[in-house]
Amino acid sequence: MNLNDYVVFRDSGTRTVDRYLMPHEGQTIAVRRHPAVLLRPVVEVVAGLFACGYVSTATGLTLIWWLWLGLLARLMWKVFAWSIEYFLVTEHRVMLITGVLNRRVAMIPLGKVTDIALERSALGRMLGYGEFVMESAGQDQAMRNVKYMPYPEQLYLEVSSLVFPAVDGSPD
Repeated sequence: MNLNDYVVFRDSGTRTVDRYLMPHEGQTIAVRRHPAVLLRPVVEVVAGLFACGYVSTATGLTLIWWLWLGLLARLMWKVFAWSIEYFLVTEHRVMLITGVLNRRVAMIPLGKVTDIALERSALGRMLGYGEFVMESAGQDQAMRNVKYMPYPEQLYLEVSSLVFPAVDGSPD
């Protein structure tokens, strides 16, 4: 398996991405964040379900279920937001497209990236995600840390090869 098995290339799901590309720009890498970004809201909904079940049987209070429905609606909103957020790398720039009602496109020109690091927590290593930390030449950029990146080692190598291409005459 390679990264091309996981990268989105010009399918119907990337219409969101295509609107942010310049006419001369081709999409190289477009991925969603790892589903682990939804772990906390899922745990909150499950814990809320047990709490509501306990409270409603112990006290007979059914109003508590409306609070749980609020948690469930929040989870559904987060899932929808996750489904339309993309990390995008082209031959000219790195972008993070986020937001549902208010879209936000954070961008760093590829030529301004001076360093890219991959950080993985113990949970990230178990679940298969990592965090990219990008540095640019002493500037305060719109996108420094990108958390919950899927297939972190493969994606790190692909992004690094675009940021730091091989120089002609150097060994590959």
